Amino acid sequence: MNKQCKILLNGILKENPTFVLLLGMCPTLATTSSAINGMSMGLATMFVLICSNAVISLLKNVIPDMVRIPSFIVVIATFVTIIEMVMNAYVPALAESLGIFIPLIVVNCIVLGRAESFASKNGLLSSVFDGVGIGLGFTLALTLLGASRELLGTGKIFSLSVYPEQYGSLIFVLAPGAFIVLGYLIAIFNKLQRKKETISSN
Repeated sequence: MNKQCKILLNGILKENPTFVLLLGMCPTLATTSSAINGMSMGLATMFVLICSNAVISLLKNVIPDMVRIPSFIVVIATFVTIIEMVMNAYVPALAESLGIFIPLIVVNCIVLGRAESFASKNGLLSSVFDGVGIGLGFTLALTLLGASRELLGTGKIFSLSVYPEQYGSLIFVLAPGAFIVLGYLIAIFNKLQRKKETISSN
């Protein structure tokens, strides 16, 4: 269990896909105009990560090397189709808001990267924990980015008013604001990580 905890924390901190590895930048920047959008995109990706990691881990000895990547994509696309159909059925407004970025999870380098580098080389339990860890890291990053942009741009978090909207700055809801806020969050995250490593080494 200690090994699984390390795998879980690794995805959230040391190998955070957004703040450390800088993977999946397209949905990160495009879908985080609000906290709910960021969190929803992160949770959808986490579902696909966990399920695809589990299936690929179980099939790793069956899939021939020559068709490894196409097979992984078929598995990932299956779970993306499931989550897209569920969202369209139960939360159509959110599905419309996220738009093309839900189907594009199929080609998200985070999902395919974990399938290739981890799930295809490890057991079921470890692969599931890896999916949970990386998924949580991605979800927390997108939620934080979306909440920051929503707060600075509209004075709200999860549509709850914190201060009057007229004091917000529209740039943070637009594309340039995504780059600005992400840059600052990466800097803060890395600063805290280095501080933690310094404390641990002393």
